[in-house]
Amino acid sequence: MFNSSYFEVDTKRGISPFQTMVAYLGGSAFQTVVDNPITAYRQLVQQYAKDAAGKMVEPKIATAEAKAVFRAAPFNASMSGVTPRLVGVGFKRIPKFGSLLAISYVCGTDENPGLIAATGASIMSAPFINPIRMIEKQQRAYFKQTGATKPIMEIIKEAAAKNYRPLFRGTVPLMGHSLASATTGLVGQPQLEQYIKRNLEGSDLPGSGNQFIRGLIASSIVSPIYVVMTNPLSRLEVIMQTSSISGKSIGVVDACKEMMTDSKQFGLKGMFRGQGIGLAKAIVSLTLFHQGRIVLMDAFRENNKEC
Repeated sequence: MFNSSYFEVDTKRGISPFQTMVAYLGGSAFQTVVDNPITAYRQLVQQYAKDAAGKMVEPKIATAEAKAVFRAAPFNASMSGVTPRLVGVGFKRIPKFGSLLAISYVCGTDENPGLIAATGASIMSAPFINPIRMIEKQQRAYFKQTGATKPIMEIIKEAAAKNYRPLFRGTVPLMGHSLASATTGLVGQPQLEQYIKRNLEGSDLPGSGNQFIRGLIASSIVSPIYVVMTNPLSRLEVIMQTSSISGKSIGVVDACKEMMTDSKQFGLKGMFRGQGIGLAKAIVSLTLFHQGRIVLMDAFRENNKEC
């Protein structure tokens, strides 16, 4: 990364590795801000699976409680957790995208990552990503009780009292979540978009020449696969990361038992709480991320041509 060649424009691709990284980060920042209300709502739907007494409640009751929180404080609820998520664009994405792009360049796939790069990036980046996700979820974990997000410094101080170990709760499901995200979002979606482009080349179908429409079609196809793969993992993260930092932690086994209890009581609706909003989030997130990334990469290429 600190080698001069990292900043040199590749004549074949028309863009430098540094510019490619900036484009990934820019697309991610754009997506993060726009999809934050959906992200917050989905967490609350999954978090309110249990009532104050610790008993499982019907999915429709959890949904109603999440809606009530948003009605009471729409802006605060929508923007809850956005600060650590934006910080995470650099703190989380640089290790993830850095690993992804580095492995891609070594494998010769350039800015189009493959399965090997996605797997490597998911494993290598998880320890960097998890603390940010933990802080994000803790910020809105007590929104119903307080009506406000929990201050970041308060979360860090509570974690510091336990040698920061709580910040790594949920790392195991995150690795699976990150792998699914990378293989579908960073590998599958761009390849599918290119496939759609090739097959619609010269077509008279509405929007066939529009890059945004092609991206939206690709995201709509990939998103259901992504959500089915990640929703149970996302639920495990929420269970493990929204419990009190000062209290006893919930391990992977206990989190899995809680999900199994939920599914026994409410069937697949219990297992896949938040799946509907998760599907909407996936479509929006994938489309916004890739469109932001492509716009920046094209802008860099044009600028490099002029120079």
